[in-house]
Amino acid sequence: MLFNSRRPRAVMLAAASAALVAAALPAPVPLGIGDPLFPYLGNPGYDVLSYDIGLTYPGSNDKPLEAVTRIDARATAPLDRVNLDFARGTVRSVEVNGARARFATAGEDLVVTPAEAVPAGGRLRITVRHTSDPRGASDSGWVRTADGLAMANQADAAHRVFPCNDHPSDKAFFTFRVTAPKKLTVVANGLPGPRTTHGADTTWTYRTRHPMATELAQVSIGDSSVIHRAGPHGLPVRDVVPAADRQKLEPWLKKTPGQLAWLESKAGPYPFETYGVLIADTDTGFELETQTLSLFERSLFTRSSYPEWYVDSVMVHELAHQWFGDSVSPHRWSDLWLNEGHATWYEALYADEHDGKSLDERMRDAYRDSDGWRAADGPPAAPEPPVPGQKISIFRPVVYDGSALVLYALRKEIGTAAFGTLERTWASTYRDRSATSADFAALASRIAGRDLSGFFRSWLYAKKTPPMPGHPDWRSAPPKPVGKR
Repeated sequence: MLFNSRRPRAVMLAAASAALVAAALPAPVPLGIGDPLFPYLGNPGYDVLSYDIGLTYPGSNDKPLEAVTRIDARATAPLDRVNLDFARGTVRSVEVNGARARFATAGEDLVVTPAEAVPAGGRLRITVRHTSDPRGASDSGWVRTADGLAMANQADAAHRVFPCNDHPSDKAFFTFRVTAPKKLTVVANGLPGPRTTHGADTTWTYRTRHPMATELAQVSIGDSSVIHRAGPHGLPVRDVVPAADRQKLEPWLKKTPGQLAWLESKAGPYPFETYGVLIADTDTGFELETQTLSLFERSLFTRSSYPEWYVDSVMVHELAHQWFGDSVSPHRWSDLWLNEGHATWYEALYADEHDGKSLDERMRDAYRDSDGWRAADGPPAAPEPPVPGQKISIFRPVVYDGSALVLYALRKEIGTAAFGTLERTWASTYRDRSATSADFAALASRIAGRDLSGFFRSWLYAKKTPPMPGHPDWRSAPPKPVGKR
């Protein structure tokens, strides 16, 4: 919790000066909003409205960037202190509402003490001058590429790049102002704004038109080509690739408009102002649905061992996240199944409809393994916490195929037509918001015209996988013994 101003009158009078107020406060401590999987992530007491992030790239990805992060927020409680998530970088100074503020670190929090307490409902403008350090980033945040940098902030790494309220339940608008040597190309989420060149450097500006979770922020700096084309309804499609690979990658890039059109037929209108793929020459071990500009490893498209249908399905997986996970964000990280289950569902459905890879067979195989996944990692909507020191270990089979299996069962339970209505209604009702598993269950019940709480209770929270509607012959293999975590 945050400390508030409800003190005895005598104490308030004695603490009239900012210095005395600061001195009277207990030692700074890390806070959090109590997310079951990441208890210290996010901070109570305020709602971020926008971020304005300025970065100066020194021309090398093994040196810190100078940075200024400006946060506009509204206090939701009286605040004597404000906690921000920030874990990698040196803080030069902090201002709150134009006045210098005291600051300290506690755990992975930057704890700020304003010169004057901020009342509930009050305006909160925080300016932090700091560095943003890409070195030693094995836990993500900045990702070093062959020619520069990109971001991979999921699930809890945005605060290793910039100070923020690093939880998907607090979405905000973003502006990026990035200065880099003019020979390099800078891209970021959203649409481009003014670009100015001054001496050997160029400053690039990008703004989002929709609120975004911090984990979905993307800035890429490198020797890149930007390729423009039109998607459905004239949607601007912007792909960013290593300049040397522009022609080699074109057979993959030209697939995106058709994939967009297919997903619109399933989930409704694309929810953002632009889309495209960012192909980076780096080895992360994953692809990532950063908002409006999904991040992919170059090797996915250049390694001959990957068949075409597989690459197509991975592209569709990240694209589907723009609806499920980006536009509609998880309210808590235990709602992750809504992100990954949907993306896996559409990945599998696309492979079924376009490449003859049977959806039924994939789901039957998932059903066979489902009890083992639940035993090892928990049920889809109540997953086990991440392994200590491996925070992205929440991304386990139970939240991918194990959660797509829930959607497969739901479509069997309520019928194809009602399921299609549910998907489109979910994406439109909760667009630009965060939502919970309970929200999804309630909407499904309304559209189906009957109470589905029992269905969701067993499919999302039970230790054993329920019987599959329409497939009474399907069996789950006994789970293998698991060791202690």
